[in-house]
Amino acid sequence: MDINRRDFLQIAAALGLLGVTGGTNLFAGEAGKERIKNMTFSDIVSFEAKGKATLLHICDLHAHLKPLYWREPSTLISADNLVGTPGFICGETFEKYYGIEPGTLDQYFDTHSNFEELAKKFGKMGGIAHMKTVVDHVRKERGKENVLLLDSGDTWQGTAVALKTNGEAIVDAQNYLGVDVMVGHWEFTYGKERVAELIEMLNAEFISQNVIDNDPFSENFEELIFPPYTIKEIGGAKIGIIGQSFPFTSTANPKRFTEGWSFALRHETLQEYVNELRNEKNVDAVVVLSHDGFSVDQELAKKVNGVDFILSGHTHDPSPEPIIINNTVILIAGSHGKYVGRLDIEVKDKKVVDYNFKLIPVASNIIPADKEGEALVEKWYKPYNDELNEVLGTTKGILYKRDTFYSTFDALIGQAIQEKMKSDIVFTPGYRWGTTLLPGDKILKDNVYEMTAITYPEVYTFDLKGSAIAKLMEDIADNVFNANPLLQQGGDMSRLTGASYSIKISAESGKRVSDFMIGGKPLDPNKTYRVSSWGGNLQNAGENLAKETPAVYEVVSDYIRKQKVVDISMESNVKILDYSCGCPKKGAKC
Repeated sequence: MDINRRDFLQIAAALGLLGVTGGTNLFAGEAGKERIKNMTFSDIVSFEAKGKATLLHICDLHAHLKPLYWREPSTLISADNLVGTPGFICGETFEKYYGIEPGTLDQYFDTHSNFEELAKKFGKMGGIAHMKTVVDHVRKERGKENVLLLDSGDTWQGTAVALKTNGEAIVDAQNYLGVDVMVGHWEFTYGKERVAELIEMLNAEFISQNVIDNDPFSENFEELIFPPYTIKEIGGAKIGIIGQSFPFTSTANPKRFTEGWSFALRHETLQEYVNELRNEKNVDAVVVLSHDGFSVDQELAKKVNGVDFILSGHTHDPSPEPIIINNTVILIAGSHGKYVGRLDIEVKDKKVVDYNFKLIPVASNIIPADKEGEALVEKWYKPYNDELNEVLGTTKGILYKRDTFYSTFDALIGQAIQEKMKSDIVFTPGYRWGTTLLPGDKILKDNVYEMTAITYPEVYTFDLKGSAIAKLMEDIADNVFNANPLLQQGGDMSRLTGASYSIKISAESGKRVSDFMIGGKPLDPNKTYRVSSWGGNLQNAGENLAKETPAVYEVVSDYIRKQKVVDISMESNVKILDYSCGCPKKGAKC
């Protein structure tokens, strides 16, 4: 009996054998250690081709046109039933799951382990000029007419040049890369009119089956806002691609940006479109291009039949090996331009019979930059260079973003806001995008924007009762640690400045948080506290709103200028009561 790759992975998954080797682990073992010294572009892009059709996949670029450092989380916690499973793996647990060797490019790209040492060894990641070199290599190898580049969204937002050009610079970059199809999330925070303008500029198709008009006074009431799917013929295969934009957009971001539009998972209509593509359009393969989140898409695959591949996004996970659920292969390609995912598909007799997948690491010190891409970046940054290249100060320790509870860059933001607004406590949103600065690095104004560049940057200060603060923290914990991935929205816990607390993840809803301290004293439910927040809607629950609402990036920049050298503690202000490590394995064990 011949066993193709898809059959093998299904059998291996059932037997618990997946994770023995990682899909990008080119440099494991003794031979691999020697190859590190002489690593080449060919090593990175080497691939066992399958069939004639290739899908390239990117997600969560967050407008990073230039190479950057991006440290993966050192704490990644979820509900007991989810922790230690793909989407909730980090550090040593990730390395053991995927068979990653210490000191390798894989360890550097996929974990926080030895990050500072490996950053010096391997250099920065991503950058559109380097991504283009990878994309062009695959197009040349396979034939341009046989390759599609698919973008799972969170592309237009996240940097100064995106904010200052209202997304235009990033659309230009997508056109340069040759993106064919995309979906969205943070894209919608430019507002409906601007989104329409940017789509006009975009050479790709913007699709979504789960965004509908819910304005009862609209001529298009209950109709789709965007085309639900597109059909592409590449490599002799007819491929139906269905779009899934972020289903929680109108709750995760201010409603004013998408007033009159309704967002939801809508798995029932997704099934209808799968059936339509299969039975009426006679496609050979069905692909869902998604911004649901990696864990949500794993649940979605249980509810919808007939999908061959889900190309996921939103949660920023690198996943070197596919997840296979209900005969659906689920893939995700990290974030910030660190990876280009390559999926080769072989089709026979109107069905997928084989495939191969790999995350291609965009190691910008090894992959040469395309000159046209460098010129594009220079063009868009040039009008803002005087501002963005200002050296605000330096950092004594590493400044990083991603973590379940605490990160040093967020702590810096909170300190800056607290000093400016004289508040008792500061809430900073658990966004997962940003950048990383190494110890001793200069902090540029551009780096501050990379952590805060949103279209609603106002810092609000207001009064809030202690009882309301306590309930708010429990509500956030219910979202982040819900045992049902469909009830999570894919963010981390809000970061707090001026406060500390303990948390028991496995406790019942409403009883997770304890030992809540503000200003070193136990939280008083009857006391009114002065609270500052940004990047959310918390101010709507407060009273006595301050008139001054400065932009968060200006508050943080002013603070760093005054400090000159920032020294942020690596010690979290959150104590986890039921885990003794930040990266547990399956079964919630450390």
